[in-house]
Amino acid sequence: MSVIFAPDWLRGKAKVNQETIQRLLEENDQLIRCIVEYQNKGRANECVQYQHVLHRNLIYLATIADDNTSSLTKAVE
Repeated sequence: MSVIFAPDWLRGKAKVNQETIQRLLEENDQLIRCIVEYQNKGRANECVQYQHVLHRNLIYLATIADDNTSSLTKAVE
């Protein structure tokens, strides 16, 4: 299960650290490998579930990056 799944009451309260980001990146690497493997075997239907998790992880990482960029911009001003 993806490391970004959390109960609603925890969302937005967890501190994002380098370890969490690294785990997500490693998970994404594994997801991509699984997707490629299933595609090579002609099992596109099995790819979809992994693609959804990969998409969710990528959106989460992009959100973190945006938040960090916004924080840095505000700190400079």
